[in-house]
Amino acid sequence: EVEGERNGLGRIAAVRPELLNADLAILMEPSDAGVEAGCQGVLMADITVRGERAHTARAWRGVNAAHRAGAVLQRLADHTPERVVIDGLEYREGLNAVAVRAGVAGNVVPDECVITVNSRFAPSRSAAEAETYVRDLFPEDEYEVDVTEVVPGALPGLDRHAVASLVRVLGATPRPKLGWTDVARFAALGTPALNYGPGDPVLAHTAGEYVPVAQLRACEERLTRWLRRAGR
Repeated sequence: EVEGERNGLGRIAAVRPELLNADLAILMEPSDAGVEAGCQGVLMADITVRGERAHTARAWRGVNAAHRAGAVLQRLADHTPERVVIDGLEYREGLNAVAVRAGVAGNVVPDECVITVNSRFAPSRSAAEAETYVRDLFPEDEYEVDVTEVVPGALPGLDRHAVASLVRVLGATPRPKLGWTDVARFAALGTPALNYGPGDPVLAHTAGEYVPVAQLRACEERLTRWLRRAGR
């Protein structure tokens, strides 16, 4: 995933949407050579905690923003993400701190600490609902919350004819896509889409990520068979 403004497909959709007209879009995201339907939305936000700068030799004259940020981290640690079932698929939401930034110098009590939060929300939530959810957890009278990006997800769409026909040919039991993929961009254009590709999604972005050759060959064979049937 990259920032929305850097997404190449998003740029094409903005200036030449006719190039994306299709009956079905297949995103070859890692799905263990199975079908993963829809995708979750993603929200990024910076939560800023203020303090008062002071020399560490006289720390009592200041307020350590990094220490105060502990309450934010504890709130995130205590948060119980929701599990949302849509069309029989369970989407597991998530809310995590992914970066903590503070510090001026080794002998200075920091007067600011910024916690970057990543939210994964079920496709049944709109972007506005996802933002409200995060802001309610960190009310403005306590924290400064700057939502830097929010992109909605995509519903499973298993009732769409093109999606259902491919699922039948693949003989796969659909699972939910817990990450965000460009399925969401196609959904916004009204184009049915699903995730189907080799590789274990559990290993995505890990040092042990790999793609089994057998899955590569299986995906190629199944898609070729489906395309030949569709072309008749």
